[in-house]
Amino acid sequence: MDEVRVDKWLWAVRIFKTRTIAADVCKKGRVMIGGVAVKPSRNIRVGEVIEVRKPPVTYSFKVLALADKRMGAKLVPQFMENVTTPDQYEILELNKISGFVDRQRGTGRPTKKERRDLEQFTGGIDFDDLDWDE
Repeated sequence: MDEVRVDKWLWAVRIFKTRTIAADVCKKGRVMIGGVAVKPSRNIRVGEVIEVRKPPVTYSFKVLALADKRMGAKLVPQFMENVTTPDQYEILELNKISGFVDRQRGTGRPTKKERRDLEQFTGGIDFDDLDWDE
């Protein structure tokens, strides 16, 4: 085996949980080889460096060996080397320290502030006490 599809390899070395996710990320232009965005069907070779952008960080992986079947986590270091620069990890740490949660407005549970604003807007009405059958 001297060539493998990039989406298959990213899935096999456990960078993405499913091959579909790996292919979608490639289609969005977040996977680059040599500074050029690649399609999921692009074949890779040993020695190439693959850059994967998972905002806010861009990870870099050097291909040490090819694989098209998913493997256990203990075997991954034989197939790839993480060559991500330290400044990318600093960005990740700064994001963790800042405590900012990247969540779309209106999705998930309300924050404390949103809950307080909602209670103020409704005037403290207890919706559990209302009889909806009337």
